[in-house]
Amino acid sequence: PSKPPRILYHGTAERNVNSILLHGLDKRNRHHVHLSQDIETAINVGNRHGKPIVFEILSEKMYNDKFEFFVSENGVWLTGKVPAKYIKEYNF
Repeated sequence: PSKPPRILYHGTAERNVNSILLHGLDKRNRHHVHLSQDIETAINVGNRHGKPIVFEILSEKMYNDKFEFFVSENGVWLTGKVPAKYIKEYNF
């Protein structure tokens, strides 16, 4: 486990916005939810799925609330889930 930066980012397609804002981010069939330390990477991830949307993840608050974070060798931040209350839509 690692302490994350104050804010992380998650890029996705526009079609996923309502579900994410209602239900948060879940790992689904992956081992973890993938988060980026910078906006550019999150935009690139979102571009792979359609019109990109980026969310700010209040990762420091999550960490303080006892959620675990890990960072992979390639710099991707990982966590088990992100409840909706820790997610804010980022306007770029």
